[in-house]
Parts: sequence; structure tokens; C-alpha cells
Amino acid sequence: MNILLVGSGGREHAFAWKLAQSKKLSKLLIAPGNAGTEYLGQNISISPLDFESIGNLCEKEHIEMVVVGPEEPLVKGIRNYFESKSSLKKILFVGPDRAGALLEGSKDFAKDFMNRHQIPTAKHFTATRHSLEQGLEFLRTLSPPYVLKADGLAAGKGVLILNDLEKAKSELKNILNGRFGEAGERVVIEEFLTGIELSVFVITDGKNYLLLPEAKDYKRIGEQDTGPNTGGMGSVSPVPFADEAFMEKVEGKIIKPTIHGLISEGIDYRGFVFFGIMNVEGNPYVIEYNCRMGDPETEAVFPRIKTDLVDILVACGNQTLDLMSLDIDDRTVVSVMLVSGGYPNEYKKGLEIRLGSPENCLVFHAGTRRENDKLLTNGGRVMAISCFGYSMDQAKETCMSHAEAVHFEGKYYRRDIGSDLSD
Repeated sequence: MNILLVGSGGREHAFAWKLAQSKKLSKLLIAPGNAGTEYLGQNISISPLDFESIGNLCEKEHIEMVVVGPEEPLVKGIRNYFESKSSLKKILFVGPDRAGALLEGSKDFAKDFMNRHQIPTAKHFTATRHSLEQGLEFLRTLSPPYVLKADGLAAGKGVLILNDLEKAKSELKNILNGRFGEAGERVVIEEFLTGIELSVFVITDGKNYLLLPEAKDYKRIGEQDTGPNTGGMGSVSPVPFADEAFMEKVEGKIIKPTIHGLISEGIDYRGFVFFGIMNVEGNPYVIEYNCRMGDPETEAVFPRIKTDLVDILVACGNQTLDLMSLDIDDRTVVSVMLVSGGYPNEYKKGLEIRLGSPENCLVFHAGTRRENDKLLTNGGRVMAISCFGYSMDQAKETCMSHAEAVHFEGKYYRRDIGSDLSD
């Protein structure tokens, strides 16, 4: 099978690594890819948002399946583009259309969807410039900290958590006045939920779903979850508190109502659904939906899946996931993200990377490129180091030793990934 993978991050490298293991794969193209994916297929320098060029590439290379990693092309309707072209609509497409991607593309839509289908989530109110006073009044009903979320995509920077009511009021006005551009034309004000977070993933064919291994990610730059939010500093899978009893609650109260809700609203959703879950005293609440796999969670989840990923994705496209089952590795995977000094604020690019000897671990490139046979940094989140262990502590120890062996100027990583879950 000829497959096109759209995207360039660590998540896409993990996808490419898993797809390349399949005997059913004939050709793998990655648009645009990175310095890690180039060894697994052919990188093609096309933007994920250039739908016309992607479509032309699919025709030229006789692509039979398209897999979209990042959210922005999905939210902007790449699947709708393919379905509108007679030459492209027969290609198996893994990823929701514009309507399904609204689960991530609009936090207001997602909250209304959860309300319609009785899916547990935090109390909330959506404010616009016209309903600013009501928004300020809703803030006054909450206890600190206060959560403000720009409605649309804001490159992972659209969520503010503030402890001071006056600061929250001021920031609400700032967002509505353009701090995050169009993404902030509406702002979801939320009750803050206290608990521990969990990332849950399913793949659905629009009728059936398969539950993938869960993970926990670490969003803040500093150890002990301090400092600003980032795109993710690491992840672990499995998660000890996500036992059978808890996951039964997640499936019964959240996953099944979500899939049934999509079907009842006529949304033909074929792809991955990410559920950001908060465990509040043993009960799951949805913090957010994503319309794709998480990053950096994919770098911990995919190594544990033994089943052929091509088989899973074909079943997704053909609506035969009910005939599939997953074979999962019982071992723990800890994945740590190596980032450039200064991230998530200003940082340098073009720094030479020396990998050391990465035996017995997986290296998933994110912000990297190759120039004159040199491996260089090309982003804030540079690469993820993922390692197996028969315990959380063993996986973490192995992971940290390999992270230390990678060298580039200003390298930083969190050394406490998984420590809060250690055996």
C-alpha cells in the first residue's frame, strides 16, 4: 500500500516508524517530515496546509491512504478537500472532516457537544465581546484559579490559568480584544478542576472504536510542573491509576457517549479522538477533545502497540474496526522531550546535534533537519527519547541516561517525567 503521512513532528516520526514496520507498506511519503522520518520513507517539502499540492502528489504517486497527524489541516478541512475531488475521494483517509474536527477546533462547540450528550465536564460559559458583562459575572461565581480558553486553535498558547480574579477579568478583555487573533473571538471560561490528568485515545471508523493505550503527559517546562505550558515535555504509558474500574467509567461516561453523539449528529468521524481527562476523586471529567493523536503521548503509546498499524488504519477507513483487536506490550514506556534552551519562548535554531549511542531506546525527531550531513535543531521541541522498562522506575532510569547522552547547545529536559507515578 502507498501511504502519505502529513506532518513533521515527533508524533509523525512515531507514525512513520510504526507504519514502516508493516509488510503491507509499499511506499511511504511524509509531507514535509523531518530528519528522522527521512530514513523511513521519502520526505516531500509540502506544507500540510497546501491541500492542492498534497492532492496532486497523491495522484502522481498513486497514494492509497492519507494519514494526517496535526490538527490544523483537519480543522481547515483537508478531508473535505479530498472528498470534493473525484480523483481523490476514493483514497482511504484517516482523520475527521471539518465538522468532526470542530471537537478540537472550537472549544465552545466541544462544550455544547458535551452538554448535549451528558458528558461530564467543568462548569463553563462562553463569552464574546457582546456578552462580556455576563462573562465577568460568571467569573465572579467561580473560585480561583480561573481558566480562560480561546475558542479556536492558538498553537497551544490559548489557555490561561490565573489565580487572581482582577487579572482574570483583565485577560478576558485582552483575549476578546485580539490577544490570540481570531482564535480568541470567543472565550470559554471554565471552572478549575482539581485532580490528576490522563490522556485517553481511541480510533473510530464512524461506527466502532478501538481503545488505545492511555498515557500521561507533562505540559509545563519546569520540574514539579512549574513554569509556563509547552507543547509537552514528556509522557508515560501505561498510567497506574487508570485501572480497569476507572477506565470502565471513562468508556461508559465519556467514550461511548462521544461516539454515539457523533453518529447521532450525522458526523462521519473516521480517525483518532484524544480525550483529555481529569481524574477528580475517582471520577473522569473531559478537559478537552483533540481530533488527532497527542504529542508527546504518541511517542509513548505507539511503541506499546504490537498490532500492524496499517491493518488498524485500513479497518478505520473501511469501517471494519469491529473485526480488529489490539495486541499491547505490558511494559512501561517513558518518553522525555529534549528542547532548545529558552523554549517555550525565544530559542536558537541550527544547532548541531550529536546523538551518542542510542541503543535500546527509540529516538523520535521533532524539530530537526539535516544539512551537509549534519543533524541540526529546527524547533523548540527537538526530539523525544522513549525507553521500555518492566517498571516505571526502570523505564525512567534508562530514558534519562539516554537523554543525557544526546548533546546540543542549550539542551534542556525534565528529569522528573514519571516520578509522580513511580512504583
